[in-house]
Amino acid sequence: MDLGQVGTLEELRAAVEGFHGCALREGAQRTVFSDGNPAAEIMLIGEAPGAEEDRQGKPFVGRSGQLLDKMLLAIGLDRKSVYITNTIFWRPPDNRTPTPAETLSCRPFLLRHIALVKPKIIVLVGGTAVKSVLQTTDGIGKYRKRWMGFEVPGLAEPVAMMATFHPAYLLRNPPAKTDAWEDLKMLKKKAVELGVMEEEMVQ
Repeated sequence: MDLGQVGTLEELRAAVEGFHGCALREGAQRTVFSDGNPAAEIMLIGEAPGAEEDRQGKPFVGRSGQLLDKMLLAIGLDRKSVYITNTIFWRPPDNRTPTPAETLSCRPFLLRHIALVKPKIIVLVGGTAVKSVLQTTDGIGKYRKRWMGFEVPGLAEPVAMMATFHPAYLLRNPPAKTDAWEDLKMLKKKAVELGVMEEEMVQ
C-alpha cells in the first residue's frame, strides 16, 4: 500500500496490524505500536519490544521503561509530554537484536509514523535505534553529544535528532548514567530553545 496516503495514526496502526512482511509478528503476542501523547513535540524511538512490552502492547513498560520514566521525570517530562515508539513493532525471539532486514521491513512505517506525529525533536534510544533509523553500521558513540537534522518524507523541515543510551544498557552499566544525564540536559536545553518546554522547567 502507499503509506503516503495514510493520514492518521489510527490508519497507520491498522496498516501495521495488516502487514505481514515481517516474520517477527508470527511469534509475538501483540503489536506494540506506541505510547504517550500523539500531540507531543518530543518523539522517542527505541529498538524493539521486550517480553513485558509484548504482554502489555506498549513500548518501554518493563524495567527499562521504569528507568526511562525516571530519566524523563528528571528533566520535567513524562509520558503525557512525549510520544514513544520503536523501530519495529513485534518482539524478536528471546529479546535478540532485530536483524537489519527486520528493521528495514518496518522502516517505511516508522518514517510515516514520524511524519504524522510531526515532532520537533526525536531522541534515538539505544544503538540499535541509531543503526536502524540512520541506516548506519556505526555505533552510538559517533552520534551522541550532538544534534543532527533528520529529513523525513512528508515534512518540510528536518527534525532535530539526538541519540542516547538505552535504559537496558544503563541497567547493565550504571556508570554510564553520568553520560546519559549529560544527554538529558542537552535534550531539555534544545526543548527550551524550540519552545517545547518552558524555561522554568529547566534546572
